[in-house]
Amino acid sequence: MNILWLGHGSFRIEIGDQILLIDPWLTGNPMMEDQDSAAATKGATQILVTHGHFDHTADIVEISQQTGAPVTAMYELAQHLFALGAVEGHAFNKGGTLQFGDVSVNMVPASHSSSIEVDGRAAYMGAEIGYILRGEGRCLYFSGDTTVMADMDWIGDFYKPDIGILSAGGYFTMDMELAAYAARRYFDFKTVIPCHYRTFPLLEQSAEALADGLPGVDVIEPQVMTPITL
Repeated sequence: MNILWLGHGSFRIEIGDQILLIDPWLTGNPMMEDQDSAAATKGATQILVTHGHFDHTADIVEISQQTGAPVTAMYELAQHLFALGAVEGHAFNKGGTLQFGDVSVNMVPASHSSSIEVDGRAAYMGAEIGYILRGEGRCLYFSGDTTVMADMDWIGDFYKPDIGILSAGGYFTMDMELAAYAARRYFDFKTVIPCHYRTFPLLEQSAEALADGLPGVDVIEPQVMTPITL
């Protein structure tokens, strides 16, 4: 499995026979300046979206059209993106399971909000969510934008993910200290990768507090477009 951070909350995950883009935001993403955007999306087989905010959806339709990769998201958000021209994937909901080749994808809850600007106003796009990805004998929890929530208890107990990609920048999501607390209390991760940080000054710039709060866990601070091989 190769995990490539595209900055902020955006990822390219190469797992099994799939190349999954999750919340790919490239245009206007400060972390992707001077990076090879074409390489970031090349060969994508599926695009997964966690919620409607611009820093997660602004490029979805264009990337889907360029790559031919279908878009999958929460029902209301998916229908909106399909109407804008995204290649139709799945419009499903929490508790749903999809199979993409060798990889299974489960939609799980998050605690945040979800909207897209339509005609100058925020239009709500159904619930915000996260994903469980299973393939290559590994289980990955992608939290999406969230704070700590009680649902993490059953997610950790039922799926038993060994890898966690956790939003941890603070202000809009849980911060590093809260992410460490959630990981300790609800999960038994072997590897944790923080995200949704460093993008803007108001977000946390270091994962030191996360690493300090998770002794014995491999906390990897990602570097943009640098593969993390697990």
